Amino acid sequence: MAVKIRLRRVGRKKTPVYRIVIADSKSPRDGRFIETIGQYDPRREGGLNIDAARANYWLDNGAQPSDTVRSLLRKVGVLKARYETRKGESLRSSAIPIADAAATSPESGEKA
Repeated sequence: MAVKIRLRRVGRKKTPVYRIVIADSKSPRDGRFIETIGQYDPRREGGLNIDAARANYWLDNGAQPSDTVRSLLRKVGVLKARYETRKGESLRSSAIPIADAAATSPESGEKA
């Protein structure tokens, strides 16, 4: 079962409001879904609400966001926070402790 994070349209005619849902990729746009993680109102300033914890949970479990949802997650800062935490872990694991770095540096002040 391929899981997608995508928009589900609700609202009246000519006034769209979208819910950000987790759904099976084979289900229709406004059909069956697993969970709602947010809401997006394009006609209102600041009309974007996303539960970042649930979005991260589903992204960790392999859910693929649609192009529009990916841009919305970027706008809220969810993707940047994920990148920084993942990058920070890899940098911490490859970092040399300061004491060891000072002992092995050629700039220790000795002249040959």
